[in-house]
Amino acid sequence: MQTPLTQKPRHGFQTDDPLLEPIAEKVQRGERLTFEDGVTLYRSGDILAVGWMANLVRERLHGDLAYFNVNRHINPTNVCVASCRLCAFGRKKGDPDTYTMALEEAWETAGQGLTEAVTEFHIVGGLHPDLPFEYFMELVSGLKQRYPQVHIKAFTMVEVAFLAKRGKMTIEEALERMKAAGVDSCPGGGAEIFSDRVRHIICDHKIDGSEWLDTARLAHKAGLKSNATMLYGHIENDEDRVDHLLKLRAVQDETNGFQTFIPLSFHPDNTALGHLPKSTGMTDIRQIAVSRLMLDNFPHIKSYWQMVTPKMAQISLRFGADDIDGTVIEEKIYHDAGAETPQGMRRRDLERLITEAGRIPFERDTLYREVTRSEDSFTIAV
Repeated sequence: MQTPLTQKPRHGFQTDDPLLEPIAEKVQRGERLTFEDGVTLYRSGDILAVGWMANLVRERLHGDLAYFNVNRHINPTNVCVASCRLCAFGRKKGDPDTYTMALEEAWETAGQGLTEAVTEFHIVGGLHPDLPFEYFMELVSGLKQRYPQVHIKAFTMVEVAFLAKRGKMTIEEALERMKAAGVDSCPGGGAEIFSDRVRHIICDHKIDGSEWLDTARLAHKAGLKSNATMLYGHIENDEDRVDHLLKLRAVQDETNGFQTFIPLSFHPDNTALGHLPKSTGMTDIRQIAVSRLMLDNFPHIKSYWQMVTPKMAQISLRFGADDIDGTVIEEKIYHDAGAETPQGMRRRDLERLITEAGRIPFERDTLYREVTRSEDSFTIAV
């Protein structure tokens, strides 16, 4: 009997690039790809062949299912001590367009996203120099008290490390406090690119790549699942991208704590890197496909429709992606950087995108359990 990793593909592999042939053989056998394989995938001119391989892996894992959720983003403050050249969201304390939500305001804002029975609050913000650790714990505990049925995905690894330092505690202690307050998992932002050469230019005020990975290890050890990201399309090269993917793969081998990988296309508008061109559709699709092929131990690859546009997210469902994120409701960080996509999307619109791509919509919660709807209420399969 053939297993999913050994069964023959429905259509034979064909390519004009002979360098892809040995990689395709590995993919069809379910073998792990190397650093050199990754560089070859990025540089190949046959994007359809790369996509064919990524789709093969994607369908082995998920068939025709495509995942989405009903979520709401909450960005409690844009005040940030970092001065990352890649960022259009953060503001220095005292700037005229700064904001910091009062706790009641944040709780009220969260409630505005419950019109479709939200299953997830996604909380990310700036590194505020004055807000105490307790502010964020009260924010989370207040949300959990008011909306106990909603999963709270809060604080990137950068924020965890910063808040631990602000609270004069170890990262392990901070993570336990966050869990006790009601944090259920962590988002994947702030990873950017792990290359020291690149980070010194685009985000030298953040923790370095090794510290991000170490914090993720500790979060997973504490029992918190997380996502992982990579920001591409700025000054990184192919080798930097492959190095980033392999470092994530190595941590996943250790912890099995990453749920989803999310490639994030750099939006240069309103940043200190505004002179750089925006990524093309070809770059976006290739990044999705290579991610699926290299990250063999990641269950899910997400094509974040807010970043790549809904149309590209549809196409990516045939190039390795199995998830297109969620309703979002209101997104600030990428729109401050010039994103022209909608601020949010209705559940029925996400289902239509998926269906028209020839996939089967699967509404999930944050942990990828099936969500069943009945009017404005929902149940989660356990």
